Amino acid sequence: MNKHEIHGGARYVGGKVEKAVGDAVGSRDWQVDGVVDQVAGGAENLFGRTQSIAADIADTTPHLIDTAREKAGEAADRSVDAARRGVDTVRDAVRGQDKAVIWASAAAIAGFALGWLVNGRRA
Repeated sequence: MNKHEIHGGARYVGGKVEKAVGDAVGSRDWQVDGVVDQVAGGAENLFGRTQSIAADIADTTPHLIDTAREKAGEAADRSVDAARRGVDTVRDAVRGQDKAVIWASAAAIAGFALGWLVNGRRA
């Protein structure tokens, strides 16, 4: 709690008392002053509470940033590992160690060329 929360709460309670006294003695001025103090005290209390929440967020934010940075680093490391595995797979296929990939690539290229020739003759 900060000073605004405490002062606002006290002013709100004081306004309640002032309004109750005004109701008891029939004084319209005391009633109005009590309601004004209640509203002002509630607003000041809310302002103080907002300050406290903002301070809590400011205290928590560095931890969240560090956590996000760690997660991003881990994701980048996983991406680099996946890319290296992909490069190794392609390198092995190019070197002829994985003949199925080479035959599939050759079949795809041949199919594309055949399709292009057939469509080219229709035009």
